[in-house]
Amino acid sequence: MMPEAKLPDLPPATLRLDINRDALVGNWRALNALSGGSADRAAAGAAVKANAYGLGAVGVARALHGAGCRDFFVAHWAEAAELLPHVPAGGIAVLHGVLNPAEAAWAMATGVVPVINSVAQARVWRDAGGGRCHLMVDSGMTRLGVPRGDWADPAIAALEVDLLLSHLASADEDVAQNGAQLARWQAARGVIAHRRASLANSAGIALGGDYLGDLTRPGLGLYGGIARPELAPHIAQVLRPQAALLQVRDVAAGDALGYNATFVAPHAMRVGVVALGYADGFLRCWSGRGVLRDAAGAALPVLGRVSMDLTIVALDAASALREGDWLTLDYHLPLAAAQSGLSQYELLTLLGRRFLRLL
Repeated sequence: MMPEAKLPDLPPATLRLDINRDALVGNWRALNALSGGSADRAAAGAAVKANAYGLGAVGVARALHGAGCRDFFVAHWAEAAELLPHVPAGGIAVLHGVLNPAEAAWAMATGVVPVINSVAQARVWRDAGGGRCHLMVDSGMTRLGVPRGDWADPAIAALEVDLLLSHLASADEDVAQNGAQLARWQAARGVIAHRRASLANSAGIALGGDYLGDLTRPGLGLYGGIARPELAPHIAQVLRPQAALLQVRDVAAGDALGYNATFVAPHAMRVGVVALGYADGFLRCWSGRGVLRDAAGAALPVLGRVSMDLTIVALDAASALREGDWLTLDYHLPLAAAQSGLSQYELLTLLGRRFLRLL
């Protein structure tokens, strides 16, 4: 059998996410203070599910743990396993709970905390030996969570609940549903024994003190998203997606660019082909409307249709650009959402695995 040859180091990436660690940590500190926390007491946790909304869960969790964050929320058990070498197991909560004995046994063995979502899950946890857990109650979103009719079930009453959670459906809007959910969550607090309670996400933090409980669970706001206008003064942009310029070329009037010839050059132009496409989360909705910028800030509009790995931009405003230079996407999340029609959450979580994440 031939010995396995050692591969040379990879050449530099042509896609990267420039992540501002100071802005990330600053956003958590601001949301922690708004949640009632201080330098020596954390009142804000961090939602780091979906690879920390695309920014890289390990790097984000390490940075926020160093800043004082002590509660981290993921959706899947595999996401918890990725974090285990970097933050204490007891500070990691798995929102999807325990569906079967295998998941419960893994939680028992590692110390990662399940979020129980139903009477059936409570029984799985009990049969595995029980112990500290979190509990999600449905306060009106009708998604995961124990419905009101089951709050007094013996399997729920027997749980050792650390954190009693619910989740706001419309905290980014001023609607009656927010108050109704608050009342149901407060009712659950009166029925179910627990040590701490949590209701507010990033948007919920802006709804005021009644919604804060003992711990908030910001996600979007940590990463530069602005869920409500009241939060805008407190949130800094964290992320700048960047792509390398692969090719520079001159086109003549009448030349068609990209798939289906949706853009035809009205005059002689200088254009660039960038290593970025819909496989990287830069979807076709950006065709003809996205903007990249050079190091000096010159606007370079997208021309024609975004393809899987490549995007064409106009370079007339940046004549000095050469192949190999880096361009930066305009990615201020609220503005990008308004421009693209995507949610701020989608803009983050769509960013693909080919980006080198620099944190």
